[in-house]
Amino acid sequence: MKAIISRLELLALIGKIQNVVPSKPAMPILTNVLIEAIDDQLIISATDLTVSMRAYADAKIEQEGSITLPARRFFHLVRELTAPMVEIHTISPETAQINAGSSHFKIQGMHKSEFPTLPDLTEGTQFSISTTSLKELLCRSSFAAAREDNRYLPNGILLQNANQTATFIATDGKRLAKIHSTVDLPAEFNASHIVPLKAIEEMIRMLDSKEEEAVKITLMSDKIALELRSTTLISKLLTGEFPDVARVIPEAKQQAISLHREELMSLLRQVSLFISEHSSSVRFTFTTGELHIAAMSGEFGEGKVQMPVNYAGEKLEIAFNPVYFLDILRHIKDETVNFNVTDSYNPGLITDSSTAQFVIMPMRLE
Repeated sequence: MKAIISRLELLALIGKIQNVVPSKPAMPILTNVLIEAIDDQLIISATDLTVSMRAYADAKIEQEGSITLPARRFFHLVRELTAPMVEIHTISPETAQINAGSSHFKIQGMHKSEFPTLPDLTEGTQFSISTTSLKELLCRSSFAAAREDNRYLPNGILLQNANQTATFIATDGKRLAKIHSTVDLPAEFNASHIVPLKAIEEMIRMLDSKEEEAVKITLMSDKIALELRSTTLISKLLTGEFPDVARVIPEAKQQAISLHREELMSLLRQVSLFISEHSSSVRFTFTTGELHIAAMSGEFGEGKVQMPVNYAGEKLEIAFNPVYFLDILRHIKDETVNFNVTDSYNPGLITDSSTAQFVIMPMRLE
């Protein structure tokens, strides 16, 4: 193998796949990346056996071939190089020579046969969606996903496809986010997939572009893949049951409470300065025309704020974690939000003009 590539192109490839390389691999080969020189392209692949990524760039290929090299060492070396072009040349099946200007390095790698084979995607069901739409769906749901190991909650997002609609649902048991969009899938296609959170986060990074493009998604019984330009991400799906969230989402009322988003965020940030580790809730008190928010701790003191609202019912008190409430408000773009709450003990529903639904669980009133 002998390939010559722009250092900047090589850096861009590294930037795309570096997060997939595991810090604590199940197998030594997983600390390596597979480098292939084929058809005027340099291809770099990484995997942790759950999430795999492959990216390519144009290069001058003088001799086709492949090798695996230790990812961190190779990445750090390329970042430190100053020459505009980099030559990667294998001098044995397990050793590569790196030449950059007057600098020359030999890196010991491993034989390509030890690197796991990336999955075949030809048998999957495919659809396309714009990068902007997909990023919005992922960002406005993934923030609510469980991040701690919990046998009742998978660390991933539920993707439901039915009636040409893709619905993304995430929950950590304390809040829930649900959002959907119409997609170009066969009308009869009906399936549910639990996508690992690491794969979702890598997808969001891939979609971090200001250009509006079409991204291709491939769905299989045990895998999901996303293809965008020169990069492909493939992830195994999580097994098990996702919680039945339908019974948790309250029914939206016709006369929801309208809350000014920016004002509410400002007030929540103010009173949250007065919560402690032992008392992480703030009290919402709705009275005719007003919302009072209060927090108190023996350690920090007390904070009380209020704002006008269109509430006309009996006095209602309910407690929420302000951090979770702020998280939801950050993922809403409208100037005002609709808040549905029935009593002190049941979840609150927050909606805007989009298809998104956000649920926040109440805390014990103190």
